[in-house]
Amino acid sequence: MRVLVTGGAGYLGSIIATALEQAGHQPVILDSLVRGRREFVANRVFYEGDIADRPLLEKIVADHEIDRTIHCAALIVVPESVQEPYRYYVNNVAKSLELCQHLTDLGRPRVVFSSSASIYAFSDQFEVDESAPLAPTSPYARTKMIMELALRDLAAATDLRTIMLRYFNPIGSDPEFRSGIYDPVPSHVLGRLVAAAEGRIDAFEITGTDLPTRDGTGLRDYVGAWDLARAHVAAVERFDDVLAAEDAPSSVINLGTGSGVTVRELLATFEEVYGRPVPTREKPPRPGDAIGAYANVDKAHRLLDWRAEQSLADGIASALEWGRRRASVLPDLATD
Repeated sequence: MRVLVTGGAGYLGSIIATALEQAGHQPVILDSLVRGRREFVANRVFYEGDIADRPLLEKIVADHEIDRTIHCAALIVVPESVQEPYRYYVNNVAKSLELCQHLTDLGRPRVVFSSSASIYAFSDQFEVDESAPLAPTSPYARTKMIMELALRDLAAATDLRTIMLRYFNPIGSDPEFRSGIYDPVPSHVLGRLVAAAEGRIDAFEITGTDLPTRDGTGLRDYVGAWDLARAHVAAVERFDDVLAAEDAPSSVINLGTGSGVTVRELLATFEEVYGRPVPTREKPPRPGDAIGAYANVDKAHRLLDWRAEQSLADGIASALEWGRRRASVLPDLATD
């Protein structure tokens, strides 16, 4: 199949494109390069532009007769979304709606949407399935919830068909280290652990130490980026079967490992893999931070025949190795 990947020059989008190629499909990349990296495009078909640009989408569809779209393009930094909510709503909601409407008008209505587990409400059970209550705590998370609601309404009223994949916390890189996290100092927890280990920041900050978890720190479900990419391939290949099984024009599926890890537990595993201690300090929670949850993945197994295969240690080792190789792929970051 020919699969349009919006945000395909980004961290996860580029890894998803690799997984599509390995499964025999052709990714067609659309990315504005506002955050993505041209180096991650490699020799793939690439269009630089905005996801809401209808003439550009018309050209892409005419050139390649797109079968499916994987919509990854989004702004994703939680603290930034608190500071710049308008920018997040425009990019993540308004432009995404334009993209989906244009694709439907062009007769290419099958869309796999990158959503987020950050939309879930806190549960003292911590495990959440797709029917669990929603209560996003940041503008970023709210953009994902709003898009899910909008896509569900559009699918009910139009020819649009959508599978919404709720990611838990991606870790690691492309398995052959061709792409990975590219921000010199990422906002997410594992990226900041790597940055502290490499000396790019002076300490790893444990943000929140009196939360209602087993050790007071936030709890997350860390799922390997390559595992997430494999799930997208399964969603593309099984798209019609998934919706038929659901007897619905849209579906929501969790993607995680099915187990939760606290920040202190992550730090302990990181230091074990890394082989030495990482400087740390404790701070209050950041604006918009969620207490956390982990995925019930029964639906992903049933509908996509998918389960995560990478361990937490595998993901950490992958992130560390990408950190060592990053400058050879992205030379402009070598001195950051």
